[in-house]
Amino acid sequence: MDKRKLITQLQSQGLKLLDRNTGRKGGAGPSDHQAVTIDGTTVMIPVHTSNAAKSEYSLAKLNQKSTDQKPQILEKEGAGIATVQFPRQPKFYELKTAEGIPYKQIALLHSHNVLATTVLQTCIRYSNRHTACQFCAIEQSLVAGKTIAQKTPEQLAEVAEAAVRLDGVEQLVMTTGTPNTTDRGAAYLIECAKAVKSRVNLPIQTQCEPPNDFVWFAKMKEAGIDTLGMHIEVIEPEVRNRIMPGKAKVSLDYYFEAFAAAVQVFGWGQVSTYILAGLGDSLETIIETCDRLIKIGVYPFVVPFVPITGTPLANQQPPDSEFMYAIYEQVGALLKVAKMNSQDIKAGCAKCGACSALSTFED
Repeated sequence: MDKRKLITQLQSQGLKLLDRNTGRKGGAGPSDHQAVTIDGTTVMIPVHTSNAAKSEYSLAKLNQKSTDQKPQILEKEGAGIATVQFPRQPKFYELKTAEGIPYKQIALLHSHNVLATTVLQTCIRYSNRHTACQFCAIEQSLVAGKTIAQKTPEQLAEVAEAAVRLDGVEQLVMTTGTPNTTDRGAAYLIECAKAVKSRVNLPIQTQCEPPNDFVWFAKMKEAGIDTLGMHIEVIEPEVRNRIMPGKAKVSLDYYFEAFAAAVQVFGWGQVSTYILAGLGDSLETIIETCDRLIKIGVYPFVVPFVPITGTPLANQQPPDSEFMYAIYEQVGALLKVAKMNSQDIKAGCAKCGACSALSTFED
């Protein structure tokens, strides 16, 4: 099967694992997923969703701790169709801080070479159903005791140094729940970035909502932050109000003002945004918005919506693979015309690319 189609189908349908005690459950980022390497490309595949439990794709038990990472056979309806591998569990997961906090409660390995952390694991909107983003699970891992509410700059620097030294991590992504401050978390991300850069030379992307004052972008750049992510997630007004009623109060016009200002600071192609396909936006809306973003220098990282257990949208069906493939083809063509490539991004989710098949459509 064509690799692009296979990845697109796996990310829409999920992967049924006979060993269910693996992958990541809850939290921010690619929750309920497992990193899988297919023909040299590492992608994040849903494994803990209800959809994955009934997927036509299946795989036997895996052992990430094994030093013998043999390829395994991916099956479709019981027939072997490809060989896949799983990134080995990182060595830094075995360590703890002097206070006894496991490193993996401070930051996690995403894909095979990306260190990721949520510096503030709480959000001002999360606990109120009238303001919460319906797809978000940011505080699930906190409630489950798998992480801590606030990672200190010193902790992040310590873990980042170890992840580079022991596991060859190549970039760091720092996101945050939105605090009740007008800078939207930018100030704390700056503190964290300074601490990391003082300890290890690691490209960093930070992610937050647009701050009240765009002067924060220059301050972030001066602190050593290499790229910026500001995520619009969904686009059409009705969809925004339904899916993320609190965040929808920040208008798309303001996002685009922030994008333009951020590109002036970080550079063309060094600012990105998430677009969650499958929550109600039409294909035409997504393509038109991606075109608009690309023209001002912002990389539109389009990913399929994945329903996460325990959220209001847990039973929502993800987009079908045909819908995603059509988006990828058209956005990929726009990226090619603009000569915008994910691998030219210094750090971030779009550079990693594992939560989407979009990067395979760039060439």
